Amino acid sequence: MVKARKYVVRKYFEGMPKRDDFEIVEYELPSLQNGEILVKTEWVSIEPYQRAYNRKFPIPFKQFSFQVGLVEDSKDPQFPIGSRVISDEGWCDYSVIKTGDCDSKFGFQVSLLPDLKGLPPSFAFGAVGYLGATAYFGLLEICKPKSGETIVVTGAAGAVGSLVGQIAKLKGCRVIGFAGSDEKIEWLEKELGFDVALNYKKVDIRKELLQAAPNGVDCFFDNVGGEISSIIMNQMNEFGRVCVCGSISVYNEDYTNLPKATMTQFDIVMKQLKVEGILVPRWKSRMNEAFNDMIQWIKSGDIKVREHVTEGFDNIYDAFVGMLAGDNIGKSVVKI
Repeated sequence: MVKARKYVVRKYFEGMPKRDDFEIVEYELPSLQNGEILVKTEWVSIEPYQRAYNRKFPIPFKQFSFQVGLVEDSKDPQFPIGSRVISDEGWCDYSVIKTGDCDSKFGFQVSLLPDLKGLPPSFAFGAVGYLGATAYFGLLEICKPKSGETIVVTGAAGAVGSLVGQIAKLKGCRVIGFAGSDEKIEWLEKELGFDVALNYKKVDIRKELLQAAPNGVDCFFDNVGGEISSIIMNQMNEFGRVCVCGSISVYNEDYTNLPKATMTQFDIVMKQLKVEGILVPRWKSRMNEAFNDMIQWIKSGDIKVREHVTEGFDNIYDAFVGMLAGDNIGKSVVKI
């Protein structure tokens, strides 16, 4: 018998998640049945959606997340011992997975790790995974940027925002990014090639954006929500395009009493803006297109990927609250 550990959510989060909202449960895994595999977790993905979807399921539940793991035993010939898989098994160190089943929470099915052409396995849930595809399709299919246009990205130093800005530069755009620390600003400008990066905690957002984009904003990739989004939409050009990817500014707020922001409907109507949300499974049939381009751009050096790595199963919680507090630069991952 293999002993496993998992994080179980015992309380719904109130504000910033607390350590005692979770219980680490140790248990014995059952013997493998036909069509099952035993997976040792190697990498766990830490993402904002793990906070946003906290109340979607009845408690208690195993904390969900994507992970990459090594198959240590198998009763499915399509998943041989020694192969690596990506699954939605969450915050655990070992798991038994029935390969033909879809995850009951999000409908994700375990799959063999794609050929990443020598890139790190953790990229499979980052730049060459759903997050990379979110940046790719959100920008290219919703914003549809044209060379010479100006695009603004909030949460620009995060896993998605940092990729959006770099893809936009490849398409010939002027890129303005907002982030929350001077270290992030320096990274965006000096390493990723953003034309302008602004620390929203220090600057007059309206004034600085007007200086950075005197001819207005054509595309806006929104990861944050709140008042900063209203300000940016107010400075958009006619027929501008907005991709709404997230609203991390309110994920720790009381959802029954959310902060108020300046209304945007007047700008949407008068400037005839297109505002569209994104859930990336819409492009499930085209994922390989995104992944192939991302791999090519990363290997050529056109796109740079940075991971914020935390080590150890016992430190997953710390990585989670650190990500929510904005401590990470790039994709937050935990090496188990």
